[in-house]
Amino acid sequence: MTRQALAPTTHDRGITTLTLDSPANRNALSASLVGELSRSLERCGKDASVRAVVLAHNGNTFSAGADLKSPASPYAFVALLRQIAELPKPVIARVDGHARAGGLGLLAACDMAFATIASDFAFSEVRIGVAPALISIPLLPRLDPRAASRYFLTGEVFAGPRAQEIGLLTETAPDVDAVLTPVLDALRRASPQGLAETKRLLTAEMRNAFDRDAEDLVQRSAALFASAEAREGVTAHLERRDPAWLL
Repeated sequence: MTRQALAPTTHDRGITTLTLDSPANRNALSASLVGELSRSLERCGKDASVRAVVLAHNGNTFSAGADLKSPASPYAFVALLRQIAELPKPVIARVDGHARAGGLGLLAACDMAFATIASDFAFSEVRIGVAPALISIPLLPRLDPRAASRYFLTGEVFAGPRAQEIGLLTETAPDVDAVLTPVLDALRRASPQGLAETKRLLTAEMRNAFDRDAEDLVQRSAALFASAEAREGVTAHLERRDPAWLL
């Protein structure tokens, strides 16, 4: 029997929590996880009792990015990012640990993202020979341009407070729930129509970017992952060795 990649859904006074639950591969974006998350979000979007969705995680990693052994198709992943942006309910990420690569795309697609101060982040694509192509759609409207250039190009790890400073996160705190709880209480006081229409205003630029750029970026991402340089980078990563291009 195939293990589910999401924990059982919980619901508390209008707030539904979807929990990534594949700690063995650090909640990597496998075909199964992307598919399960998409189906759960679809149900939340249709459920009148859901006022907002929290995207949480089990284990010490929110998401390590693409599952290099059993990846979701680029079309499925970009569809998931778009689904989060278009969902008529706010989606809030809760992070207590690490997030890498495609996992940061999930954070950026969410309407808000909260994390512990000790959490850390990195755009690691450049270090395996690819680029943060698909996730650039939700990320670039949120990030400080100079910070995006630095962290996209270097793959450096940065901590929670820096992630908040550059626009990746909404807020950080030693205890993430201390800052998340009052936000969820405030969302419970908002009308469903008010939330849906306000979110449409806030995500207009991102949704336009999906319309304009998604197909080109899917093709670009697929070509990069099929390249010889990426094959070397992925192999080196899986074998825990330096890639051939290291100076």
